Amino acid sequence: MNDELERLILNNRHSFQDEEPPQGHFERFEAKLHKASKPIWTIRFQPILKIAALVVFALLVVNQARIYLLSEKKDSLSLGSISPEYREVEFYYTNAIQLGMSQWKELKSEGMISKSDDQMMQKEQTEFDQMYQKLLIDLKANPNDERVINAMLEYYQARMNVMSLIINKLKEVKQQKYSRHEREI
Repeated sequence: MNDELERLILNNRHSFQDEEPPQGHFERFEAKLHKASKPIWTIRFQPILKIAALVVFALLVVNQARIYLLSEKKDSLSLGSISPEYREVEFYYTNAIQLGMSQWKELKSEGMISKSDDQMMQKEQTEFDQMYQKLLIDLKANPNDERVINAMLEYYQARMNVMSLIINKLKEVKQQKYSRHEREI
């Protein structure tokens, strides 16, 4: 093996005595050094860092919005904020009223409600809303006054009853029209 190595060196001696590297060697070597000296992690982690910063920013925005909205809710007083029982009652009535309003809109879209009836209902709803705002002011001034609490309960009952009465009458009319139409066919 040593003989082979010596023979190889002796046969190629002229290429080993050349003291200068091949032309362009230094440029290629310098380019390889610059390529190797660039930190790889900054290229790969830069988009990840941007995404992480966006996520942190979004979380901060959501947290600030939550704090803002919760502070507004604490400032406003309602029947449900007095006790858990009243919260359940208020939840029941508000859901029943919202259901009535959605039924009203459904009947309106079916053409069962005239424009004048719709305007009358809007006027009634506006009056109920104004009454509710006055009751909220009274409740804020006297949160433990039974008269104010009873007035709030009566308000919810009256609004729900008016809504139910109107919706039921309209449904009866709709049913009568449907029955009459079937008999004619």
